[in-house]
Amino acid sequence: MKAGIVGLPNVGKSTLFNCLSNAKAQSANFPFCTIEPNIGVVNVPDQRLEKLEELVNPERVLPATVEIVDIAGLVKGASKGEGLGNQFLGNIRETDAILHVLRCFDNDNVVHVDGSVDPIRDKETIDMELQLKDLESVEKKLDKVKRAAKTGNKEAQKEEAVLSALKEGLEAGKSVRAIGVSEDDREEFVKPLQLITDKPVMYVCNVDEGAAVDGNAYVDKVKEAVANENAEVIFLAVGTEADITELETYEERQMFLEDLGLSEPGSAKLIRGAYKLLDLETYFTAGVKEVRAWTIPIGATAPQAAGVIHTDFEKGFIRAEVIAYDDYVKYGSEAKVKEAGRMRVEGKEYIVKDGDVMHFRFNV
Repeated sequence: MKAGIVGLPNVGKSTLFNCLSNAKAQSANFPFCTIEPNIGVVNVPDQRLEKLEELVNPERVLPATVEIVDIAGLVKGASKGEGLGNQFLGNIRETDAILHVLRCFDNDNVVHVDGSVDPIRDKETIDMELQLKDLESVEKKLDKVKRAAKTGNKEAQKEEAVLSALKEGLEAGKSVRAIGVSEDDREEFVKPLQLITDKPVMYVCNVDEGAAVDGNAYVDKVKEAVANENAEVIFLAVGTEADITELETYEERQMFLEDLGLSEPGSAKLIRGAYKLLDLETYFTAGVKEVRAWTIPIGATAPQAAGVIHTDFEKGFIRAEVIAYDDYVKYGSEAKVKEAGRMRVEGKEYIVKDGDVMHFRFNV
């Protein structure tokens, strides 16, 4: 699952990507690897993993990860191929969620492509390009569906109505995620089109150091503008985050954060937000060899969760032994949880909860 960083040129996208890609930035132990120049695999900060490590004292600890893609700066006309438009839109289509970076700071030394700072205008510039590209896709599909609908095909008529509603909404400047379509219709007719403005989005307001704790008036405007979009808004001082990554030791970085009034780097908040945006959650396995966080989609069953470790675990699933994270911490070890009668045995229908500590029984 991939989240793509988008925005106009010079809003701080690449600086943010570099912050995420700097292993020192997040904690004493926060690895990152680059698959391609613009793709990085970043660990998801999770204090529960640190607590389990403390209790189990394993040989190694493996956190959950999320893939972040730095997508080239977008310019007006991208939907018509301006700048790196086509490449940009191809890259963004391959992601599962969008991290939209908006410039929310004043600085005469950093040129703005449109000559002044206005995050709402910037947001609308990018939204319009993405909506135009989606409109193109919807119109192509609608032409095909209309021909089938004319023959009296009931399913095609239903799809035509949904696509017409999308076309109307996009022409009115709405993103697909904000167009009222029933969940069933969205699943059946909208999802397969992989429309860019249907992807979940988080607006990342890039503020200056003085606004790192409480935000500023620009951030308030963004929150107001996206209120009906079902989108999350976070703010962080990307330049300050970059300064933090330059410090040598974890202790120095913590002192810097405390001086600013922050409990953790903003980028840690952003990574967790991206994980949530992708509809992902975590379960743990805990043993002396390894304590590990595993990534699953929200709503996964126990066999599906087992399949993330190995497909054989899913095929031959017998049962799962489950300990709630809070119980593990309360009793301090698997043995004591068992003594207290707090370990549960769950079958194939069990929906895994975020934070479950699990052990699978299987037979292939």
